[in-house]
Amino acid sequence: MAVTRHQIREYAFQTLFALNTNKQTNKENFYQALTDGKYGEDYPKYLDELVSGVVDHLDELDKIIEKYLRSGWSIDRIAKTDLIILQIALYEMLYVDDLPAKVSINEAIELAKKYSDDRSRKFVNGILSHALEELVK
Repeated sequence: MAVTRHQIREYAFQTLFALNTNKQTNKENFYQALTDGKYGEDYPKYLDELVSGVVDHLDELDKIIEKYLRSGWSIDRIAKTDLIILQIALYEMLYVDDLPAKVSINEAIELAKKYSDDRSRKFVNGILSHALEELVK
């Protein structure tokens, strides 16, 4: 059975969250654990694209997020789960050509539903909707 992009986003979220809390380890260890070794060394290409893409563009993604925060808020105030969800969605919106931005937003909301709460879902949707408006211009 092929892995879906939805599952890959979830693996990417879990990997980025783990890397955020444990800087000593490498992403391949998380891929192996999260996928129960199903893929051996051949992890889904999109998983590595998302994780590496977010890591490589972290400063840029965080600046975009900061632009849409309420006055007085900083990136440090955002729950790590929400921040990582935003980073993944923004990476997709900016760098994944064959994917409509609205799909990234919907997927981010689904991740927020699963890993956060109602307020987070609305927060994630608000930030990404504002970013989409600017990207469409």
